[in-house]
Amino acid sequence: METAPPTLSPSAAARVAAIASKQDKPAILRLSVEGGGCSGFQYKFGLADAADPDDLVAETDGVKLVVDDMSLELVAGCTVDYVETLGGAAFRVENPNASAGCGCGSSFAV
Repeated sequence: METAPPTLSPSAAARVAAIASKQDKPAILRLSVEGGGCSGFQYKFGLADAADPDDLVAETDGVKLVVDDMSLELVAGCTVDYVETLGGAAFRVENPNASAGCGCGSSFAV
């Protein structure tokens, strides 16, 4: 059975493009998962200069989302969104693999 790739919402793609443009970098967002956080795993975001050979690459509106092979099983089928609320603005991951999450939305459990 093939796993669904992660996707980038149009609002997240627009925000990545804006940040990358200001930093004079390519519009490539790297999503990875690390151990830690209040729920066991935490999401890590950063701009990348290029995709690595083993990365999964998804593209929305010309912006690439890259995920390393090790993180992919934890974020398969997720959507990375960019939301602005009264509490602030942040990238959020809607992850169908997460069985629990924390209130801040940056960590999860499977």
